[in-house]
Amino acid sequence: MTQQSSKKEKRKTSKGNKKKSRKPAFAFLKDERFKVSVGLFFIAFAILLALSFTSFLFTWQGDQSKLDTNVVELFADRNIKVENWIGKLGAVLADAFIHNGFGIASFVFIFIFLIIGFRFLKLRLLPLRKSLFLSLLGMIWLSVLLGFIFTDKLFYLGGAHGYCIAQWLNAFTGKAGTIILLFLFLFAVIIFSYKPALGIIKGWFKKIKHIKPEQLKEEEEADLEDEPSIDKEEQKDTETKPAFEFEADKAENNKNEDKANYDLEVKDTQATEEKPAENVTLTNDGDFDPTLDLRNYKMPPVELLEDHKSGNSKVSEKDLEANSNQIIRTLQDYNIEISKITATVGPTVTMYEIVPAKGVRISKIKNLEDDIALSLAALGIRIIAPIPGRGTIGIEVPNKDPEIVSMRSVLTSKAFLDSDYELPIVMGKKINNEPLVFNLAKMPHLLMAGATGQGKSVGLNAIITSLLYKKHPAQLKFVMVDPKKIELSFYEKLERHFLAKLPDEEEPIITDTQKVIHTLNSLTKEMDQRYDLLKKAGARNIKEYNKKYIKRRLNPEKGHHYLPYIVVIVDEFADLIQTAGKEIEGPIARLAQLARAIGIHLIIATQRPSTNVITGTIKANFPARISFRVSSSIDSRTILDSSGANQLIGRGDMLINDGKELVRAQCAFVDTSEIEGITEYIGSQQGYPSALLLPEPETESSSGAGVSTDDKLDENFEEAARLVVRHQQGSTSLIQRKLSIGYNRAGRIIDQLEAMGIVGPFEGSKARKVLYPDEYALEQYLNSLNEKE
Repeated sequence: MTQQSSKKEKRKTSKGNKKKSRKPAFAFLKDERFKVSVGLFFIAFAILLALSFTSFLFTWQGDQSKLDTNVVELFADRNIKVENWIGKLGAVLADAFIHNGFGIASFVFIFIFLIIGFRFLKLRLLPLRKSLFLSLLGMIWLSVLLGFIFTDKLFYLGGAHGYCIAQWLNAFTGKAGTIILLFLFLFAVIIFSYKPALGIIKGWFKKIKHIKPEQLKEEEEADLEDEPSIDKEEQKDTETKPAFEFEADKAENNKNEDKANYDLEVKDTQATEEKPAENVTLTNDGDFDPTLDLRNYKMPPVELLEDHKSGNSKVSEKDLEANSNQIIRTLQDYNIEISKITATVGPTVTMYEIVPAKGVRISKIKNLEDDIALSLAALGIRIIAPIPGRGTIGIEVPNKDPEIVSMRSVLTSKAFLDSDYELPIVMGKKINNEPLVFNLAKMPHLLMAGATGQGKSVGLNAIITSLLYKKHPAQLKFVMVDPKKIELSFYEKLERHFLAKLPDEEEPIITDTQKVIHTLNSLTKEMDQRYDLLKKAGARNIKEYNKKYIKRRLNPEKGHHYLPYIVVIVDEFADLIQTAGKEIEGPIARLAQLARAIGIHLIIATQRPSTNVITGTIKANFPARISFRVSSSIDSRTILDSSGANQLIGRGDMLINDGKELVRAQCAFVDTSEIEGITEYIGSQQGYPSALLLPEPETESSSGAGVSTDDKLDENFEEAARLVVRHQQGSTSLIQRKLSIGYNRAGRIIDQLEAMGIVGPFEGSKARKVLYPDEYALEQYLNSLNEKE
């Protein structure tokens, strides 16, 4: 009997293993090899169509009579010869697509198949949906237009589709009506595909009507109110999942003293909130509007973001009760009694709040962290003893199926839409499912850390995305430092809208360490210049200064101008410190200490939060810190001044310390394709002529007393002089790039040029004025210098 039962059990287990080992029927669709194969097939097919279509234009008359036979007979009969370059297959395909299809407009199919093929190879040339939509509409329109124009000899130009539709329209509306319908269709496609076209057309009509300026302004404001950047229907009030409360009332006459009766009480903490009213901008007629330079700029719509869902990620009431009972049982094993336990379900973890009985020492519960983790068979358990301001002890237990928090869900939350912060950021959701919204301007700088693959880069993208959805290019600029050259490269398309850089710098994203040093020194000079403006204006901070400027209480002729906020994002800070050390730490420390009032804010991210990277000087000036999962408790204490970051479960699970309390949250997920869509949407709109130019940093020689004419001139002095006169631009970066020399040496040469009267003095962010009109006048001056020598 025992042998038979054991054999049955083995059969069952083997069957179970076979069932478990079976892969889903369509698992191959996710295989990378399959995607590459499909992509190459589409590209190859597009090339084949291109050759057969092109050949059709020259050989269609000779092949047409042979194609009237049955297709099977055509391929079976070897005696039938065709002239198409791709043979019988090419002749049949070209006849089907061009002659019996859309005419020469069928060449659009080649473009479509190429885009699809490259997309399977993860090469995003153009937006897929928009490209397919416009290509198909254009193909249909062109086919009908050619079918309307060419009817007899050149029938194939419009194809059977174009010919039939054109003939039907002629019979239905006449030739004049067909022409009108074709132009109306083209007009509608242009308006829907190119949004600025509507504004241009409105401008034409307004000029024709000779509307007064006051009426124009009212109509523009009405248009802006009709087209909000984030659709109000997308606003979803943040739903807080029910918290399950267990009342631990020990029965007096209970026979089993070891066990207590705990009644389950479900407390619904869902907050019902009304949808916010639409924002109304009230602007006096005399106020200055900094956004007028890009008045047609549109905020990116939320449709560019995906609503990521992870399926059934809810924690069941059964699991909550089982976990709470296991916690109670573990505590009772160590003679620790509790009077109450409450469970709050978050996207990643569930917080169990317990109220210990009188006389229980908190440290005793804190020491049971590993025992509770063992009893629940869970990783990443964290005990908060006590929870600040609550009088309870918190036990955070990871959910079996964590929920993906999409960036779209938090951007459309009421908390973010109603925020009137200067620099509003929403990064994800807290344990109580409320959006994590904060004001970067009040922080005022942010330090981020996290091991590889734990969500640090996604966190940076969430911060940048939040600001792009709230601010106009006139109100905000980014300075991005990316030593790895790949993390922030997507944002190059924002150069003419949201980026700031050094003059004559070709790359908008800074990747070279020396250029990072120059940019940070340039920012310190920008800071000093802004403080001078605040002093002249009698303002204490950038908010007061811009308010005075908007009210036209500051004279632009005296150097006053609207000041945008500047957010400096530095990735891989540890690599920069190891490469440049004090040259990086010095200006960052100075910016962190002084730049808050004038609107320059730093966000520094690193993988290795060691003490030689995050020094005491850095920590003292970065009160706000975010940590994703790190490798050790030492790293956690370095970044947060407390342990806990090493116990996070990864994938966006993070702790944020705003200087007051430590909050656990789940970072919102924004995919690379979504970032590309946002940057492409913004980059395709009208922008400024260039990025915001920062002032040229002071070099070693320019910080001194100057250069004497008696000093020995640099060997490249004359060549540099000819260079700046030829380009009529006195720029250190220009000399550095064209002569392939170091920045400090180029700075000394520009100082020598100033001392010798070839270029003018330093003028902030502008290039120095060149004092010689042409190279002929310069050569006369250089010859006179050589004669004196």
